Amino acid sequence: MSTLDFRSITGNRQRDGFSLIELLVVIAILSLLISILLPVLNQAKNHARRAACAGNLRQIGVAIHMYAEDFDDTIPYGPAGRPVTGSNFYTVTGNVTSLLSLEDGAPVGLGLLLEDYLAHQPTVLFCPGADQPSEAKEQLVRVGQAQAQSDFYYRHASVALLTGTPDITHIKLSSLGKNSKGQPIAALVADVQFLAHPSLAAFQVKTRTSHQRAVSNVLFAAGHVRTVSNRDDKMTVDIGTAPYDALERILSMFELADEYR
Repeated sequence: MSTLDFRSITGNRQRDGFSLIELLVVIAILSLLISILLPVLNQAKNHARRAACAGNLRQIGVAIHMYAEDFDDTIPYGPAGRPVTGSNFYTVTGNVTSLLSLEDGAPVGLGLLLEDYLAHQPTVLFCPGADQPSEAKEQLVRVGQAQAQSDFYYRHASVALLTGTPDITHIKLSSLGKNSKGQPIAALVADVQFLAHPSLAAFQVKTRTSHQRAVSNVLFAAGHVRTVSNRDDKMTVDIGTAPYDALERILSMFELADEYR
C-alpha cells in the first residue's frame, strides 16, 4: 500500500469520528439537559412521596372511622398517662402525641389501631416523604415493649397538659366540640414537622420533618386529607431546648389546621 493510499484511508476514518470540539459540545449539551431535567425529576419524586403520605393518612382515617363504629362513636383514646420523666411527655390521658406506645409498651393514640384495624398495614403510620431515614420497622417492633413513635401527630382529645386531670368532653367522632378559638375541631392527624435542639436527642426528643417542610398533609375528622402549605413554617413545631412546650405547640398547630377543613 502506498503512503498516499494510507493517508487517504486514515483521513476518512478521522472524518467519520468526533473531533475534540464536537465531543465537548455534546458533553456540554448533555450537562445542560441533565441540569434542566434533574430538578423536574426531583420535584416529581417529591410530589409522589407527598401523594403516598396523603394516601397513608386516608387509610388511617378509614381505620379511625372503623374504630368509632365499633366503640360507640369514640376516637382511639387512652391509656392513662404516666409520671413525667426526662423521656416521657405523655403524662395526661388524651394528650396530643406522635406516640404509638408508652415507655412500658402500652399502645397509645394511633397505636390502638394496630392490633385490629391496621394489623395488615402498620406502615401506613409512617410517611414516605419523611426527610430523615425511615424508622418504621424499628419503631413498630417496639410497640408492646417500649416507647414507639410514628411519623404523624395525633390530636387525640385535644389535651396539652403535663399534669392534672383534663376535662374531656369531645372524644366522639361525630361531635368533637370546639377548639380554644371557638372553631369546630376538625383536624385529627397531621405530618410531623418537629424541630428540636441536638442536645435533646439523649432524651429521645429528635428533629423529624416531612416534605422538606414545604407542605403538611392533614387528615380531617370527615375522612378527607388536605395538603397545606408550610412555606412560612406555620405547621412546624420548633421547641428549641424547651421540650415541655411541645404539647402546647402541637395543639396550636392543630387549631391552625382546623381552619383548612
